[in-house]
Amino acid sequence: MVQESSVAIIGAGAAGCVCAYFLQKSGIIPTIFDFGLPLRTLLPTGGGRCNLAHAEYDFKELAKNYPRGEKFLYSVFSKFGTEDTISLFEEIGVKTYIQNDGRIFPVSNSSKIVREKILSSLKDINFIKEKVIKISKLENGYKIKTTKAEYFFSKIVLSTGGRTKIDGIKKQTVTEFYPSLVGLNTEISTLGGIVLNDVYSKDFDINGNILFTHFGVSGPLIYRISSLKAKDKFPYKLSFDLYPKDINLQDEFNRNPHKELKNILSEYFPKRFAEFISEPEQNTKCHLINGKTRDSILHKIHNFELIISGTNKGEETVTCGGYSLDNISPKTMESKIYEGLYIIGEALDIDGFCGGFNLQNAWSTAFIASQGICEKLLG
Repeated sequence: MVQESSVAIIGAGAAGCVCAYFLQKSGIIPTIFDFGLPLRTLLPTGGGRCNLAHAEYDFKELAKNYPRGEKFLYSVFSKFGTEDTISLFEEIGVKTYIQNDGRIFPVSNSSKIVREKILSSLKDINFIKEKVIKISKLENGYKIKTTKAEYFFSKIVLSTGGRTKIDGIKKQTVTEFYPSLVGLNTEISTLGGIVLNDVYSKDFDINGNILFTHFGVSGPLIYRISSLKAKDKFPYKLSFDLYPKDINLQDEFNRNPHKELKNILSEYFPKRFAEFISEPEQNTKCHLINGKTRDSILHKIHNFELIISGTNKGEETVTCGGYSLDNISPKTMESKIYEGLYIIGEALDIDGFCGGFNLQNAWSTAFIASQGICEKLLG
């Protein structure tokens, strides 16, 4: 039998647990289903420091940081934005600070402590450690089938994260999944460990750092590009200006005629990269370098091209894809197809850039769903 005000949350991630917190505050005690450790995906965020949010307080500007979901999030962020996130964590005992780059972290710099604070705030919540394999719509609620038993609830919140799909709600369209915020594979594999700062992407008019790896390239700029091109077919070409300032190589040659080319370029780039980009003339003395070679080196620097053959499997921080926003109300997070079904967090076809944006989506959609449920159950 379905209890009239019973709520189940499937998935004990960031969105699911915070949704439970808001419901609990309103007097509704939900049940959370998850077969793993609650909030386990929170632990590695922000390099273990937990990048909770980003210091952007204009909801439309905040929404621009989501390649998928920008317009949908206007309504969401107008009701629960960055200031609300800071207040939420203050409320549960997590003080925060803002880095120079706008990223917001807990003063503790510890994802583990944030996890403990969230879980300790869920005083009365019932956690069921079982894997949900199917949900079925009933006349006045839902049946949840796990690997061990069956349960009945009036409302369901799906907060299952990326790359998940629950059987039983086939009409709820799921868009195809792609890796996002991920390293990219290239033909270059000899530059592992080299970091280039303030590189300019000609394709997207953005700057950032690039890390060369054994499989290709990674780092903040690459993660952003991988998100923007998440659905593009491979291979594709990327073009960069590695030093977006004027370099007068001829003056450098004139002042240092007996220096080798690689040593001149080492003043602008890490030594190994200077050797790489100056091949095959890296050991040539500057006074022996002609204009054609000089211009060729400058072209390599200001028009550096990479052929991207794929993504580094398993590295993605988030996924592009999920339950289609076309079938979700941004005012309540309720399905337009299945009454009483709410979908939040990364289970939705929403993904943001690095910098606290994906967790902001989790907190905000969790709040909106909790309010939608409360309106239905409490009036």
